[in-house]
Amino acid sequence: MENKPAKIARTALDREAWIKGALAILVDHGAERLRVEVLAKRLGVTKGSFYWHFKDRRDLQDAVLEFWKDGRIRDIRKQTEAEAGSEAAALLHTIEVYSSARNRKGIAIEAGVRDWARRDPQAAAVVEEVDTERLSCAYRLFLACGLEAEEAQARSILLYAYVFGAAQMRCGKFAADMASLKTWIADRIAR
Repeated sequence: MENKPAKIARTALDREAWIKGALAILVDHGAERLRVEVLAKRLGVTKGSFYWHFKDRRDLQDAVLEFWKDGRIRDIRKQTEAEAGSEAAALLHTIEVYSSARNRKGIAIEAGVRDWARRDPQAAAVVEEVDTERLSCAYRLFLACGLEAEEAQARSILLYAYVFGAAQMRCGKFAADMASLKTWIADRIAR
């Protein structure tokens, strides 16, 4: 009886698997390394498999941006849902969720997409679309809390400047009780 080498089963990748692989490359190496050859190697498949799902590199980049945008917009809408009378609580919840360092992967993807947007007009347009939706969601909550339009806009920007800045910072050696400081800051932004 002849011993035949076992066939290696290849996993068929769907479009989303390629996009998620591209996001991993974006985080690890930046948008300039987001190339078909690099991605195929990382995923352990041939370049030909890529072309079943995408026309070219730009099609992949557009898909990555759309995937990121849809996820971020869906998430911010979910985080800022509030019943009448609970808008201040929704603002505090939003600040807590986005300023915590629990989701290091999400923070790294955000940083990668924003870095990409510094050099790519299409990425910049998508980032602006996401930021506009984030600010608009916060703005609606601030208006519902009774703030005037100008103050609601200013606090919306302050909220996101704080949450993204806080998520990037390592302040453990600066203050022993960062949790109390974050609560104090959130109260000043939201009320």
